[in-house]
Amino acid sequence: MKSEDTSLFAEAMSDVVPLKATEVVAQGGPAPVTEAQLARRAAAEAETVPQKDGLTLEAVEPVDPDDVIGWTRGGMQHGVYKNLRLGKYAVDARLDLHGHTVAEARRALLQFIRDCLENDIRSALVLHGKGLNSKPFRGVLKSYVAAWLPNCPEVLAYHSALKQHGGTGAVYILLRKSPNLKAENRERHQKR
Repeated sequence: MKSEDTSLFAEAMSDVVPLKATEVVAQGGPAPVTEAQLARRAAAEAETVPQKDGLTLEAVEPVDPDDVIGWTRGGMQHGVYKNLRLGKYAVDARLDLHGHTVAEARRALLQFIRDCLENDIRSALVLHGKGLNSKPFRGVLKSYVAAWLPNCPEVLAYHSALKQHGGTGAVYILLRKSPNLKAENRERHQKR
């Protein structure tokens, strides 16, 4: 500031008196905890508990949004995997993970697989999106889905979908037979 500005400021402030310090007393104790706060706390605690199912929330190997991904459990017949890859199995269930956080996607995927087994579904489609604008890296959900599916014992194989089903933004998954389907299969083959 110039000396002229300083003197004008001092003149304008000459009659200003500091406020007296007063104690602020809180009335009524702590504010009540809302349901939303309790839900956020529970979610935060759940994310810090180690995962028993092998589906990690830790960092995973990034997968490029345009990469074709696939995996098969050992012992699968080549023809079965080829049919999955070519989209020849009917898609009996779909899960859309667009807009989910990683933790939400994990919970949704686990529940989806459980629901598929309960409803005797063998072939399903998981739409994870390409994640072209996702953070902290491109293809976040795609990368996590690719890392999670081999750790689900119910999943026999997965492969990127055909273009009409989402292309590299989705995967076909092939699930184990449910106990109901195994029993039906045994009965059918014992009658011969």
